[in-house]
Amino acid sequence: MSEQTPAPAQAPSNWNIPNALTTLRIVLVPFFGWALLYDGGDSVTARVIAWAIFFVAMVTDKVDGDIARARGLVTNFGKIADPIADKAITGMAFIGLSIIMDTWWMWTITVIVLVREWAVTLLRLSVLKRVVIPAAASGKWKTAVQGLALGLLTLPLLEVDGALDVPGEVVWVIAIGLLLVAFALTLWSGYEFFREVWKQRDDLRAPAAD
Repeated sequence: MSEQTPAPAQAPSNWNIPNALTTLRIVLVPFFGWALLYDGGDSVTARVIAWAIFFVAMVTDKVDGDIARARGLVTNFGKIADPIADKAITGMAFIGLSIIMDTWWMWTITVIVLVREWAVTLLRLSVLKRVVIPAAASGKWKTAVQGLALGLLTLPLLEVDGALDVPGEVVWVIAIGLLLVAFALTLWSGYEFFREVWKQRDDLRAPAAD
């Protein structure tokens, strides 16, 4: 009597909580941008709302990944949409803060970071089926420090008066320092990623299996 071949595991449905949270982050992007730039970025209330939206986006980014891995709900949609959602919300933060600050150095950081982020994301998605580019520790640190810096800068630190005036300025300086650290980590983690891609260039040149 021949052994029965086990049926292949069924792929998880795209209709799940992690993908819903990822979609929520994408939907939140224009609302975040509107709140951040409302009244030229001078509205204290709108900036606090923008920070709250950004905070929700960062928390759901952590939660949806944990749920997907723990419950076996990793899908192709999630693999594509999750990094897009991340880059969309952080990209909006960089652009919005550059508009508000209107300084050459902030725009320089923004352009370099966005070029690096989208280049890595698009390349990672394009080679996903052929090679595995592991996430480096520097990339994880970059994400954490970048999120903290952007979150703090989203707050109306320089727009408050009275007792919060000096603390706001102190936190703003700290946030700028974190932003510079995140920028350095962005460059280094990008270098590590492209170095790994170069090491695996032979696999990338090989035709993908049908």
